[in-house]
Amino acid sequence: MSLAIDPRETPRARAKADRRRALLDAAARLFAERGFDRVSMEDLGSAAGVSGPAVYRHFPGKQSVLAALLIDVSQGLFDGGARVIDEAEDAPATLRALISFHVAFALANADVIRVQDRDLESLGFPDQHRVRTLQRSYVSLWVSVLARLDPGAEAAGLHVKAHATFGLINSTPHTGHSAATGQILEAMAWAGLRP
Repeated sequence: MSLAIDPRETPRARAKADRRRALLDAAARLFAERGFDRVSMEDLGSAAGVSGPAVYRHFPGKQSVLAALLIDVSQGLFDGGARVIDEAEDAPATLRALISFHVAFALANADVIRVQDRDLESLGFPDQHRVRTLQRSYVSLWVSVLARLDPGAEAAGLHVKAHATFGLINSTPHTGHSAATGQILEAMAWAGLRP
């Protein structure tokens, strides 16, 4: 997920934010490849081009790296989904935009999806709870749009539809990518969700 640059931000603060982003990108890649337990802080620093001790200027430990990675991405999904809903014209356009948004996310973040699937349980309870709360809020955004499309549907069924769609779209770490992957995922999600 890209971060907006604040023009009032100092060069030093921007450099610090860039290093933090580089560390999180390295963490996503290394955790996805090896698993959380098999990556050290020194590995993260080396992959991001900083010394192991310099990593501790940004994160107090490996748990906090994993927490930042999964909380940041969960918050980004929620915020992005809320923006999509605010900007779309009607329920069908909103659903199509949500699908496109999530497909773009999944294609760009296959490593994070793999880390989420395998290593969420490595987080401490407060951070795990925060991730799950953000994810439930993101699902609720989708359910609200699905309810507008199909007002007579039961909420439980709409939740199932949303979760099944995420399963389809979040399969990107396992399906590989081609030029048509995004289009195929979008078409399948739309076919499965429309009333």
